[in-house]
Amino acid sequence: QEQLVESGGGLVQPGGSLRLSCAVSGRTFSAYHMGWFRQAPGKEREFVATISWNGVSRYYGDSVKGRFTISRDNVKNTVYLQMNSLKPEDTAVYYCNTPSVFGVPTTEGRFYWGQGTQVTVSS
Repeated sequence: QEQLVESGGGLVQPGGSLRLSCAVSGRTFSAYHMGWFRQAPGKEREFVATISWNGVSRYYGDSVKGRFTISRDNVKNTVYLQMNSLKPEDTAVYYCNTPSVFGVPTTEGRFYWGQGTQVTVSS
């Protein structure tokens, strides 16, 4: 059975950085595109970034472009999200999943969602 385990969240001051990780098990990780999504309290889920199965193509949401970087390690079955220049509006629970459609800012995932990891940006 597939499992998605996100980690690396925490409390950080504005302007700070965090690196999120998502370990995937139960399927052939390297065969799937991967993405990061987030959901703030009282708001709908938001597309953050996505990366192709081979790591060649990457797409970002407008609100994180230039600040966040998605990457993956197909040996470790893990996808990462490096977040720099964090802002209070980045506060949310962050999730990973395979996007239902690659290359567009969809908020739908193909698999069951994990627990996510909380990111709080505050002074």
